[in-house]
Amino acid sequence: MSSSIKLPSLSPDIRLFGNVGETMLSEFFRQQSEVQPGKSIVMELSTSGGDADVGRRIAQEVRMWRDCGLEIFFLGKTYVFSAGVTIMSAFPKTHRFLTADCELLIHERKMKKQLNLEGALRGCMSTVNDVLAEIESGQRLEHEGFAQLAQGSTLSAQDIQKHVYTKDWYLTANDALQLGLVGGVI
Repeated sequence: MSSSIKLPSLSPDIRLFGNVGETMLSEFFRQQSEVQPGKSIVMELSTSGGDADVGRRIAQEVRMWRDCGLEIFFLGKTYVFSAGVTIMSAFPKTHRFLTADCELLIHERKMKKQLNLEGALRGCMSTVNDVLAEIESGQRLEHEGFAQLAQGSTLSAQDIQKHVYTKDWYLTANDALQLGLVGGVI
């Protein structure tokens, strides 16, 4: 079930490790600027997750590279959780690889927010509507991300949602390969 496309190198051009956040984004841009043009690029990632929107930002950069004709590969090592899976979803299935020990974690977007409603009801309603709009936006982005992740696999975005709406979904590298989420395990 593995891809006929092979990972060009085990020596990554970009290595990202740690929390997906502003520090990782800065490091991504730094390493991206040092990549030699005209060759296939391998991006390695190990992360326990982090900021979903920063993950989306890195993923968008990968998509833009691919749209410019660059061939870029993903190599997930040991653990690719949460926002890391968002980054992985920017790569076509055939260009996604995991090490044999890698685990993926896919889950719903999460929010932590306290609402303090005080004052005129109209103002309270406005605050509630703002939070509702934020939740709806997050759900739309989540669905788009699941659709990108599922593309080329045996799963649909709805299949992924069914899994994650009951509990966080941990997958071994071999599980991900069997479901067609990645092109190969090394």
